[in-house]
Amino acid sequence: MTRRKFTIKYKTRVVLESLKERSSLAELAQKYELHPTQISNWKREFLNSAESVFEKGNKSKKTESEEEKERLLKTIGQQKVEIDFLKDALR
Repeated sequence: MTRRKFTIKYKTRVVLESLKERSSLAELAQKYELHPTQISNWKREFLNSAESVFEKGNKSKKTESEEEKERLLKTIGQQKVEIDFLKDALR
């Protein structure tokens, strides 16, 4: 028997439906052909990392600004090297 692999989108759909609590864990397990323990594990993982969703948004903005800063510093460094080269060429 081969091991099934589930996409993140699929897991999220199952977890969100379990969080709604409209169906029991056993009903969800039957509906999605999963073991109830698997749904519980996914739900626990989801809830444990839920806070990081908002942290990543802020970090990605910082990362973008940090990348922009690095790019600008690289450009400044390159221009400084070119200016120094031209100064030496004029002497």
